[in-house]
Amino acid sequence: MPLLRESASPMYIQLKESIIADIMAGHHEPHQRLPSERELCQRYGVSRMTVRQALAELMREGAIYTRIGKGTFVSMPQLIKQQIGAVSSFSRDVIAQGNTPSSRVLEATVIPAPPMVARMLQIAPEADVILLVRVRLSDGEPLAIETAFLPFALFPDLLRHDFSSESLYDLLEHEYQLALVQAEQTITAALADAREADALGLQLPAAVLKLQHITQREDGIPVAFVRSSYRGDRYTLHTTLQPKAQ
Repeated sequence: MPLLRESASPMYIQLKESIIADIMAGHHEPHQRLPSERELCQRYGVSRMTVRQALAELMREGAIYTRIGKGTFVSMPQLIKQQIGAVSSFSRDVIAQGNTPSSRVLEATVIPAPPMVARMLQIAPEADVILLVRVRLSDGEPLAIETAFLPFALFPDLLRHDFSSESLYDLLEHEYQLALVQAEQTITAALADAREADALGLQLPAAVLKLQHITQREDGIPVAFVRSSYRGDRYTLHTTLQPKAQ
């Protein structure tokens, strides 16, 4: 895409958009090295400052990343999580993007409910809960680590399922015939800890998006308390807000 010096759009913005157009057209594949600053200067006839401004914008938007001493590379496309009021899940989000979800199960067991979990699930302290910890993958790439707690009394046979390939929410809806309502969710930006970095293949320091939500039945009974950490470089939360009724 040629740059137009007479355009009202700054040169670095035009350069950024040209690089994005090349990426979208498949001229630069994910994890492929971009041309050097000098090569970009020569190709587009712009100053190094213009190139650096364009690259800084692309990096801020997550379109590219750098490796010290090796150059600048194209990022993987971000997975957009849709939150529009209905219960969603990792598997459904991944499928909606045209990819294949899978999981690596780290823990699947029954434990006494920790105090916070018992409070969230509205059950007696130390009542049995199912603990399910999984690394969630899209087309084989780890994107999130998810920890789910469910009341054992409601789902005593749940752990007979293979959660490396089965969707937890699909099972709750179809096998247990539950109509689910996602009642409460909190979202926090944070730095990954060592366990998260190891599970997600991140180099510390690395940003993660932490989600915590309680899922209820239609009658208001909590059925799942889930804490998730998503890769900050691969996940975008998109929320549709409804206008307040007058």
